[in-house]
Amino acid sequence: MQKSFSHKPNNFRQPKKLGWGLRFLILGVLALPILIWNGRREQQFPSEKNPFGYLPQLAMSGGDPYVRALMRTISASESNAEEPYVLLYGGDHFHNFNQHPNVCVKIARGPNRRKCSTAAGRYQFLASTWLEKARKYHPHPHGSTGLSIYSFEPKYQDKVTYKWLKDRRIWGTDIAFLLRQGRVDEVLKMLSGTWTSLGYGIEDNWVTPHLAKIYQQVLAEELLRVQSSGDRDR
Repeated sequence: MQKSFSHKPNNFRQPKKLGWGLRFLILGVLALPILIWNGRREQQFPSEKNPFGYLPQLAMSGGDPYVRALMRTISASESNAEEPYVLLYGGDHFHNFNQHPNVCVKIARGPNRRKCSTAAGRYQFLASTWLEKARKYHPHPHGSTGLSIYSFEPKYQDKVTYKWLKDRRIWGTDIAFLLRQGRVDEVLKMLSGTWTSLGYGIEDNWVTPHLAKIYQQVLAEELLRVQSSGDRDR
């Protein structure tokens, strides 16, 4: 039977135990990269998603915050996507902003089934509607031999829509004034003949019932933008 020894050789030294302070310091250094990565991850992937989908800012700068909020509300139901400015009817995308893409996409369902739609961009302008409104409101048409071409760049989609909504003669009322009075539903009803997903038209979708709440959310953002930047109506 092998003998066991209860003592250690005289030249054997036990390693010194690390103090609690040093242990915490080492653990902190090791955990720092993980904490940084988690922080970046939370910024890129928020824990709570917006229940209304993605509500991007406008490409244009300036403008009445109440009308800007209305524009974002319209696009929430018409083009609820991360890149609404490049959206074709049906969900495909275009990549040339030189002018309205004028691609007629077949309508698969709804009251206009079997027809086709040229709706494009953040506000789903039909090609004919864009040409009509751009002639009146586009700030920088270009072209040659007397033929004007109207850039469909995101900021111009915004600017044409903004000036259209601000035109009292077209709507027979001051939309910005109505919005300031809190008459959002009245404005949406007025515009539903143009944008048919606004709750009183023929093409409601899952976003439509939430438009009043969406408007209040984006209006708060737009008012904060004005306060923080000193931006004014243009």
